Amino acid sequence: MTAQTASASTDTGVPSTDPWGIDALDLDAYLARIGRPAEPPSFSALTALHEAHVLTIPFENVDPFTGRSPSLDLDTIQAKLVTRHRGGYCYEHSLLFAAVLERLGYGVTRLTARVQPHRNGPRSHMSLRVTVDGTSYLADVGFGAGVLHPMPLEDGVVVDQAGWANRLSHDDGTWTLEKRTADGWEPLHAFDEAPQRPIDYEVFNHYVATHPKSPFTGGLIVMRLEPGVSTKLLGRKRVVERPDGSKDETELDHDDIVDELRRMDVVLTDDEAAALTEAMKAAD
Repeated sequence: MTAQTASASTDTGVPSTDPWGIDALDLDAYLARIGRPAEPPSFSALTALHEAHVLTIPFENVDPFTGRSPSLDLDTIQAKLVTRHRGGYCYEHSLLFAAVLERLGYGVTRLTARVQPHRNGPRSHMSLRVTVDGTSYLADVGFGAGVLHPMPLEDGVVVDQAGWANRLSHDDGTWTLEKRTADGWEPLHAFDEAPQRPIDYEVFNHYVATHPKSPFTGGLIVMRLEPGVSTKLLGRKRVVERPDGSKDETELDHDDIVDELRRMDVVLTDDEAAALTEAMKAAD
């Protein structure tokens, strides 16, 4: 039993042996969704899983933007991200990925990070510390499709992320993930290694999915990452960025949004599409 498991309890006060509900995971369905086989834990296997997850499952906030608070129940998450061609935001991605890793035999600690710490951003992002072969890594499949590969938790380590250099720095118990830009290293988020509980993410999720100042309630955000190309749909603006700094921007009509989402592998039901169109028009 891990420290996380021992600290969690059921509503009756009895310690739970599965506080994260990972017994509900359909591992075969997940692996089929991302096109990977089940492999024994190793750094190479972790890297392949992380990359396949990010390349396959998009980052998107259709639910909170249209007034629907995403469920953090693993059954609901996998129905959305695995069974359907939908994506999600950090809690959905990382809770699913953590369950997969634990079922495969990795050591996993669920973390929380402060986004844009240099700009007083909130402590609301979920990421993972994954341990394999005695080494710990940052796994961050839900950070806006920006982190393609796990990063060793080593001060100063630089990892190529689909063509963009990312760095981890460590100071006084805090890790900071940074991205190299034309102006130098930009802090993305900062975190410590304190394990979180399921209730912590329920609190974070409520704020992020409902607060009027949350970026996820104020506009549509969809992101896909592949080597050398980052594609974003920000409201009605489609932005394609490349590591050399070049960028293409296209303004879309309301009637084109649902088709554009489908091209980004976010397939909506008729009800979801209608709710999105209404929210987009209200936001404009």
